[in-house]
Amino acid sequence: MFDRTMDFLITLLTQHCVPQRSLSRLMHALTRSRMPAWKNWQIRWFISRYNVDINTAVEPDTTRYPDFNSFFTRQLKADARPIASDSQAIVSPADGTVSQAGDIVGGRLFQAKGRYFDLNALLGGDKERAAAFYGGKFVTIYLSPGDYHRLHMPIDGTLLEMVHIPGKLFSVQPRTTRSVPNLFARNERAIAFFDTPCGPMAMVLVGAMFVGSIETVWSGPLSPSSNDPSTTKPIQVWNYRENERHTPMQFAKGAEMGRFNMGSTVILLFGPDQTDWIAGLGAGSTVKMGQCISTCRRSGKPVT
Repeated sequence: MFDRTMDFLITLLTQHCVPQRSLSRLMHALTRSRMPAWKNWQIRWFISRYNVDINTAVEPDTTRYPDFNSFFTRQLKADARPIASDSQAIVSPADGTVSQAGDIVGGRLFQAKGRYFDLNALLGGDKERAAAFYGGKFVTIYLSPGDYHRLHMPIDGTLLEMVHIPGKLFSVQPRTTRSVPNLFARNERAIAFFDTPCGPMAMVLVGAMFVGSIETVWSGPLSPSSNDPSTTKPIQVWNYRENERHTPMQFAKGAEMGRFNMGSTVILLFGPDQTDWIAGLGAGSTVKMGQCISTCRRSGKPVT
């Protein structure tokens, strides 16, 4: 009881009583400054603070990054994150720590001790989109500041739709997820829906305080920190289904699909009776992009 009370008080002071977007805009400016002395100091401090192995990066010379954000979202060498090759293996889309993994029961997902959030609300209130995942499975992966921040495909897939939902910018650190009700269904987020050999899949990219933007490789930045907080923005939907205007956008397992500019969270959703999480995967598990986290019950086939 004492721990929950303290979590609530700390969250009230640090999340509800601070100007989330103003601070995020400030962080956006600081991390994109191209003043050599400033950006080089930021990078050196960050490497020391988070014990970053710069030798895994395509560009190991930190002075050649034009700004801190370019370093933060750096590309890794091809062999730095091996992709599980089994055709039925579903891989982690990111480096991070599993917050929760389990079943979607009664249209709800487990957030933290004593807290759940609603699938329908997470997906923007569209019951048709949510219906494909009722009774399915989910995993929530938290990317800390020191993690690799590009996002990759967990399985071969064809992009069908993307939805951008404006919202809050609460921190997604573990303390906050224990304290803020329905956090992931309240924060700003971008959702990409795919057709895969394992049925429907959704990747929910959750924004957070200090996240300057969420990006995808097909659309660029989706949630710039310059958004006017006084303006209520509508939910935006992009339809990428094959038609006379669109050819299929297909992505192989392990292909880059997006990135976070500063740390955040990604949630994977799968439909019912399609996947099985590997033994031992659960809250607190550390994962690396490309490692197997689940298996597909169908016979995996590559995108053609």
